Amino acid sequence: MPASRNRKNADDFRDQIRAKGLRATAPRIAVLQALEKLEKPATHADLAADLSAEGWDRATVYRNLVDLTEAGFVARVDMGDHLWRFELKAKKSREDSSEHPHFLCSTCGEVECLPKDAVRVTASSRAPRALKRNDVQIQITGRCDRCGTAPVRQ
Repeated sequence: MPASRNRKNADDFRDQIRAKGLRATAPRIAVLQALEKLEKPATHADLAADLSAEGWDRATVYRNLVDLTEAGFVARVDMGDHLWRFELKAKKSREDSSEHPHFLCSTCGEVECLPKDAVRVTASSRAPRALKRNDVQIQITGRCDRCGTAPVRQ
């Protein structure tokens, strides 16, 4: 990423963090920049490994993930595999806060973001209100394309 783009990105994040009433610390900005570069949700361990080269330890990365999640910048996703994953909320449009579905490969554990229109949910009259408000996380589990062509081990 060009240095000028990285600088603008940091300034944008700094302004957004301050607008939420938080201190715009270097670790917070680094976590947001790391998440912005990703195409899919990342675990705390993945982010800590990526940011260790910049001098941030695992505890610092975790504390900032929690703070940024509570402030509404980051979404914490539970795919049912006992690993929290984190991603920027509305990466493409900061004003658009609606969720998108995720796909978890049952063989290799890889997680992919799906387009919003990949899954359509229609609430029936007896559906929970959360479903009617579209206030749910949609997660699909199956075999990814790479694992779907590989023989199944027993």
